[in-house]
Amino acid sequence: MPRVYFVTHPEVAVDPAVAVPDWPLSERGRQRATVLLTRRWIRQVGAVFSSTERKAAEVAAMLAGALGVAPVAFAELGENDRAATGYLPPVEFEAMADAFFARPYESVRGWERAIDAQVRIVGAVDRALGLVRADGDVAIVSHGGVGALLLGHLKQVPISRTEDQPGRGGGNVFCFDAATRRLIAGWRSIEDS
Repeated sequence: MPRVYFVTHPEVAVDPAVAVPDWPLSERGRQRATVLLTRRWIRQVGAVFSSTERKAAEVAAMLAGALGVAPVAFAELGENDRAATGYLPPVEFEAMADAFFARPYESVRGWERAIDAQVRIVGAVDRALGLVRADGDVAIVSHGGVGALLLGHLKQVPISRTEDQPGRGGGNVFCFDAATRRLIAGWRSIEDS
């Protein structure tokens, strides 16, 4: 069975006047996404899936275009629903993200519960992998919170922010076996993947 590379979109152009799902990649994010296309493992990818959010879809389109495949987008691979609060300044957002992971069975200020998001995400990954052929690896382009919830599930550990991607701004990758769902490699930056 193939390997699955879970990729988080790199830096975005933050605009409080634009809905978060519609934020595009920043210039730095586009540069880092271009670096992703040079990674050796990319040559083995035969299927690309992504969130429908613009920032992830942009990376998936770049990747799929370089590989000559059509990306497939699933809304269920999107970040946790934070529409109840909308844009939050960075300090307030980080506090909310901490609460989201710390209280996974509660809706914090109207955000989607972490446990519900995790079930949705795992189901979307299962659905995506059910669509691929046995040869060729798979890339899933999504978001940091999605990756943290999926990684916790793969590692069979409680939901926690300790599984979140390193650094700030995104642009990280982890890898797991599609058949066994065993983790092969933990978080690494795009540049080190």
